[in-house]
Amino acid sequence: MTTHLRADRAVFRFSGADAHKLLNDVVTGPIPASGAGDGEPAAAWALLSPQGKILAEGLAGHAEDAIWVDVHESVADDFFKRMKMYRLRAQAVIDDLRESHRVGFAQDAEPAGIRHTDRFGPLNIGWRVIAPVEATSDWVQNDAFYQAERIGVGIAHQGNDFAANEAFAHDIGLDILDGIDFAKGCYVGQEVVSRMKHRGTARRRPVIVSGIEGPAGSPVMAGGREAGQIGAVVDGVAVAIVRLDRITDLSAVTVCDKPVTLNLPVWAAYTFGESSADE
Repeated sequence: MTTHLRADRAVFRFSGADAHKLLNDVVTGPIPASGAGDGEPAAAWALLSPQGKILAEGLAGHAEDAIWVDVHESVADDFFKRMKMYRLRAQAVIDDLRESHRVGFAQDAEPAGIRHTDRFGPLNIGWRVIAPVEATSDWVQNDAFYQAERIGVGIAHQGNDFAANEAFAHDIGLDILDGIDFAKGCYVGQEVVSRMKHRGTARRRPVIVSGIEGPAGSPVMAGGREAGQIGAVVDGVAVAIVRLDRITDLSAVTVCDKPVTLNLPVWAAYTFGESSADE
């Protein structure tokens, strides 16, 4: 069985009587409760600023009487600090497992470790695996395979494709990828998310860019105007968060002055050339 180490992910474990309520009341997604165990789908979520920008995002899965969460290493300290602040007097324990546990990706039928199917639902690209450090010595020690898989389905990742406090939840498609629970009550940044949903003001969306001959962060140019920026590049392919309304001629899109090809993810509920009524 092959598991690929995702070395840039940090692990946190939430346990206690109020662990589910704490997370569910603060982040966007539908956090799994007890009864959703090992092997069940992990839930996508984001922790937002009051202005609606993503401060942290990742997956959450329930196993061993706890909720296991992973975030990008670049935001781990801030995420831990904020969640301890939101905890107040809740009966919840937040364990920082950065030193003791690692996150991996596998496509085997039953990988070893705490495993949850990835958030991509019917796309089913594989498993998020969490295991103690000592159990990861035989893992493939890079995540190139994982990055290629998630880029191929158009999933944008914080730390790889955008920085903290830079993107809205709609910008990375969380509203389509079941990373926003529109039925639950208030959470941090909820008013902005709700307003974007009901006004239809989401113009920036993830697209798959191929044929790239430039580094991550290079602008996507459409008709002489910048439409967005590419994220991490694997074999000439990347996810870019772009202004859809600026992509009116697919043959006129370039990165680093080289023509590129843009494709929508198979899960996309949007199209090129869309513009907001508020523009």
